[in-house]
Order: sequence, then C-alpha cells, then structure tokens
Amino acid sequence: MDINQILDRIYVLPEISRNALKQYITEVSHPKSFCLMESDKIIPYIYFIRKGIVRAYASTADNDITFWFGSEGETVVSMKSYVEDRPGYESIELLEDCDLYVLETEHLKKLFETDIHIANWGRKFAEKELVRTEELIISRQFKTSLERYKDLMANKPDLLKRVQLGHIASYLGITQVSLSRIRAEMK
Repeated sequence: MDINQILDRIYVLPEISRNALKQYITEVSHPKSFCLMESDKIIPYIYFIRKGIVRAYASTADNDITFWFGSEGETVVSMKSYVEDRPGYESIELLEDCDLYVLETEHLKKLFETDIHIANWGRKFAEKELVRTEELIISRQFKTSLERYKDLMANKPDLLKRVQLGHIASYLGITQVSLSRIRAEMK
C-alpha cells in the first residue's frame, strides 16, 4: 500500500498539503522480530505499515499480553508519546519483515501550526485512534472470547494465517488450549 492511500484512509488532503506532509515521510525496512517501539520510552515517530504485520503488547512478570495487531495500511503510534511526549506503555514487535513509512512527530506538529488541512488530518488521526481504543476496551469488557474470535475472523481473517496462535490467544485473553477448542467448534 503506498503512502498516498494510507494518508487518505485517515483524511483526504489537498495535493499541496499532502506534498508538504510527504516531504517529511521516509521509508524504512526492518526484519521480523525487530522491536519497533519499546515500552517506557518516548517514541518520537509515527509509522505507517506499507507491508507486513506488527503486534502491540505489554509485558507482565509472567508473560506478554498482545492487545493489538497492525497490518498493511495501518498506523503504528504510541499515543502517550504522541500526545503527551511521555514514555508509552506498549512495545511493538514486527511479526514479519516489514516495509514502513516513518514520520517524526516533531515535524508533524510544526505542520499543524502552518497548514489547517494537515491539522485537520492530525485531528482525524487522533479521533480514529480513540475510536479504535474504545472498541478494543468495549470488546474486552463485554464480549466473550468466542465473540472476539469471530470479530477477528470477520475483520482481519488474514491474521489467522500470518500470526502465531500464541499471539492470537493472548490477544483474545485466553490460553492456546481454549483457542484450539474454539477453532474446533467453528469447523
């Protein structure tokens, strides 16, 4: 997915504004298992996934808890770093070799001051991240593991082929044994 398509998924910018924003976006590639973001660190970048899959997780004393997967066309950001310039709580690991677009948040915030269209793009970006977070919280609080699995199958069926079952079980908040049981019931 190219950067124009990704930017447009957030908010369609006039060409002049899009070009002003794109001058600060570069491409990077990292191998599978690369840690794109570490918890307890300020992350001064926003990433857009051109190709590949990532997972966001938080570590406990016993294990890592996966709470989000991102794939082609999605944005990877530590909202705490982005909004408050404070260390985030999440780590981001690449589950495949990834091609990414990267934007330094300092450049973006300067563009907010000079271009109303880019400022509106930033507002829409933050709103979409808020809705995504809200949906995640509601899903965890009010849906069963079976309902969450069905949502995953409906909304991101490719993840089931590209992501280890242990990460999917963690995302669903269940054990791998429970996930195997759910998968068997679905067949």
